Amino acid sequence: MNQQHDNPELLQGDILNALEDALYRGKLGRRDFLRLAVAAGAGMGAAQSMAQDGSDAAITQLYNAANLQPEYDYIVVGSGSGGAVVAGRLAAESDARVLVLEAGGTDRVEAVLNPGLWPTNIRSERDWGHSAAPGAAVNNRALILPMGKVVGGGSSVNVMVWSRGHKNDFDAWAAETGDPGWSYARVLEIYKRIEDWQGTPDPARRGKGGRLWVTPPQNPNPIAPAMLDAAASVGIPRFADQNGDMMEGAGGAALANLRIRDGRRRNIPSDYLYQALKRRNITLLTGAEVQALQMEGNRVKGLTFVRNGQVHTVAAARRVVLSAGAINTPKILMLSGIGDEAELKRHGIKTVAKLPGVGRNFQDHVLVAGCVWEYNKALPPANSAAEATFFWKSDASLPGPDLQPFQIEVPYASEVTGPQFNAPAGCWSIAPGLVRPKSRGRVTLSSSNPAAMAQIDGAFLTHPDDVKALLRGIELCREIGNSAAMKEFVKREVMPGPLPRQDMTSFLRNAAGTYFHQSCTCKMGRDDMAVVDGRLSVRGVEGLSIADASVMPTVSTGNTMAPTVIIGERMADILLK
Repeated sequence: MNQQHDNPELLQGDILNALEDALYRGKLGRRDFLRLAVAAGAGMGAAQSMAQDGSDAAITQLYNAANLQPEYDYIVVGSGSGGAVVAGRLAAESDARVLVLEAGGTDRVEAVLNPGLWPTNIRSERDWGHSAAPGAAVNNRALILPMGKVVGGGSSVNVMVWSRGHKNDFDAWAAETGDPGWSYARVLEIYKRIEDWQGTPDPARRGKGGRLWVTPPQNPNPIAPAMLDAAASVGIPRFADQNGDMMEGAGGAALANLRIRDGRRRNIPSDYLYQALKRRNITLLTGAEVQALQMEGNRVKGLTFVRNGQVHTVAAARRVVLSAGAINTPKILMLSGIGDEAELKRHGIKTVAKLPGVGRNFQDHVLVAGCVWEYNKALPPANSAAEATFFWKSDASLPGPDLQPFQIEVPYASEVTGPQFNAPAGCWSIAPGLVRPKSRGRVTLSSSNPAAMAQIDGAFLTHPDDVKALLRGIELCREIGNSAAMKEFVKREVMPGPLPRQDMTSFLRNAAGTYFHQSCTCKMGRDDMAVVDGRLSVRGVEGLSIADASVMPTVSTGNTMAPTVIIGERMADILLK
């Protein structure tokens, strides 16, 4: 934090963030905002534009929150990478009355807006605080599963990487649903429409002038491009763009695409929701935690939520859209009587719709903490502190890459491997990552009480192929880190070193964590375990849709923010048409 305040540009940004937050929350008037923003270094034109937007939004939202209506056309639960897209587009592109319910608080805080502080969100008030049950395959460790509890959801607390996914992901989703709208060719058109890509031009694959600023790292730490050279030295080709033709084939190495602009995080609400908040037809309520859906037969009529200790019931004239994430979305469904009949009966909940797939098929990318080297001369982390990555196959016979290690510009260790290897502060890491896991877990209820946390069996590393793939990933990361291209940055390898296979497997089980990419618990498809169809409507239930990472049949190859935005875009297209 002190390092950040030594930078005048970041300090100015912090002041403007605080002023803008006060303006949007109605705590600062337009005139005082203009005076203070200009004094902080903003140009008068920019300050006037911010003041107008913020004043209009603050007045509208304060009025709307104080005058909650008994009915809205649409209720969107969650303001993350799916929900912000759906709510913002519905409000801006129609006259529909939209209510957005966010359980967390404001995103206009330093830990969200300053890219370098993103790890401080983990286990803070902006994190739901989920953990998986202890698993034998990870040496009885309970892996933490952070999820954003804040405006913007995961896009406000994650590492800001824009990773589209592999061509195979979307073609598989299209096959699973029988809906060509999920195919790579169709999804690529959405990506091109919404992106404002700042890197090497690629008109066939990248968009320019869209709402979402996406950029390569600016002034990256020198170890990031060095790792790309090191990857090339072991046969992994280097690409100019993480999301171009690299992700249509066997993979490769590249600097990450990031959602950072002018030194500030760009979460998804900043490009979809904020402008819409000036409109009278949308209401964003923070601190609003949904308890259950209100059912009339097999139709959703509305929902109940708690805010400031008061229980509210609100009706939905057209539809409720759940965008609460892959843990809370199935939890809300089950509390409402939608799910596996035996599971609901166990908690005394009457079954309204028999959908045995609710909560099943849980997937998350596994991230190993990690392969660590001590610097010859320590360098400070830059941007998100994770700037270089590669996608590659653990087995040449696979149809696409199943590994995504990330270089992390600080020592990255688990609660077991950290004390075991005692990595000093001046270290950097390559974290082996598995992005096509075969292990499948489950989310269940711990109680019929809505305030109780869901139970998560992550099932991490329970499939032997996942262990095999990650052992290959560790081997590959060690080969890259110890290559000639990295010698300038290496004093010594700290961990794991050249361990025998049995010891390396034990290291893997002690080092395994996740990418925080929980997904797939309400999958779309046509089989008996599908929860939604290709149009994201919950099967057998009227007036209910899901638009978050829970609908993925298989988790996307890479960080999940960008594909979740695609899910939100498709949901908005479906509802608006």
